[in-house]
Amino acid sequence: MKVFLTGGAGFIGSHTALVLVEAGHDVVVYDNLSNASRESLNRVERLTGGRIAFIEGDIRDGARLDRVFAESDIDAVIHFAGLKAVGESTEQPLAYYENNVAGTLTLCHAMDRANLRTLVFSSSATVYAESREMPLPEDAPTGRPTNPYGSSKLMIEWLLRDLQTADPRWSIALLRYFNPVGAHESGRIGEDPQGRPNNLLPFISQVAVGRLPELAVYGNDYSTRDGTGVRDYIHVMDLAAGHRAALDAIAGSAGLWTWNLGTGRGYSVLEMIRAFENVADREIAYRIAPRRPGDVAECWADASRAERDLGWRAERGLEEIMRDAWRWQRENPEGYRDAG
Repeated sequence: MKVFLTGGAGFIGSHTALVLVEAGHDVVVYDNLSNASRESLNRVERLTGGRIAFIEGDIRDGARLDRVFAESDIDAVIHFAGLKAVGESTEQPLAYYENNVAGTLTLCHAMDRANLRTLVFSSSATVYAESREMPLPEDAPTGRPTNPYGSSKLMIEWLLRDLQTADPRWSIALLRYFNPVGAHESGRIGEDPQGRPNNLLPFISQVAVGRLPELAVYGNDYSTRDGTGVRDYIHVMDLAAGHRAALDAIAGSAGLWTWNLGTGRGYSVLEMIRAFENVADREIAYRIAPRRPGDVAECWADASRAERDLGWRAERGLEEIMRDAWRWQRENPEGYRDAG
C-alpha cells in the first residue's frame, strides 16, 4: 500500500513512517517543515534500509495537493499535519483553526477530487469534555473542549463524520491520542520541538542536558494524588503501531471508526519527574508555576476498544518510555541539529 503522511516528518509522523516502511508499505511524506526536520526521515531511511518519498508542502495549498495526488498512486492518507500546543492555542486561536480545520477541509477536497477516500486522522483526547470519571471510553461526552487546540480537533471530527455520512464511500479512522512520549529505541529519532518545548517530557529532557535551567510545573493544587496534573503517557512506538493497525483494519472497508490510543493508566507530573530522574541518574530542577489556561486535572484512556477491534495494546511501560526519551536527548542534545 502507498501511504501519504501529512506532517510525516514530525515526531509521531516519523515514527509511524518507520513502522510502515518496516511493514512493507511505500511511504510518501508531505510536510511544510514548520515544526519538523527533514533529517528525521533521513534517519528513518538509514534505520530501515527503505526509501521515503518527501514532498515539501502545506495542507492548505489545494493546488499543490492536486498535483501530488495526480502524480502519485496513493492508496491511503494518514493526516498528522497541524499545530498542536494547548497553551499556544489559547493565545493564537485563529492560527489553530486556520491550520488544523481549514487545512483538513482543503485536504479532504483534494482527496475527493482524486477519488482517494481512505483516511486515518490524528485526533486527540482533548476532544473529551472535562470529566471526573476515568478512564475515558470513546463514547464519553465530547462537548466543548477547554482550549482551541482541542476545539480544532473536535471540529475536524465533526467534519469527517458528516463527510462520511454524506458520502459512505469514505473509510475514516479517528484516532484519539492521549500523551505521546518516548523515542525510537535506537536513539536516532525522537521528539525535537522547535523553540521552547510545550510538552512535559521534552522539557524534562532539555533540563537534564542543560539546554534549559529548570522545568515549570503548572499547578500543584489540582484534586489529584499529589496536586499535579495526571495524564496517560503512551510510548510513541506503541502509538505508531496503532496507526498501522488502524490502517490495516479500515483498508478496503467503508465506514467511520473511533479508537482511543492510550495505556489506560495515568501518571502525575511529579511522578514523571521522579521516573526520569531514576533512569537518568540526575536531579531535575523544577519550580511550581500557576496553572495554564486549558489544562484539566486528569485524563487517561480506556483503550479496550482498540484492543478488541485492532488487536492492539500499548506494550511499553514508564521505565522504557523514560529510557528511550533520555537516550534520544542524551545522544542528540540539540535534536536534529546534531545531524549525522
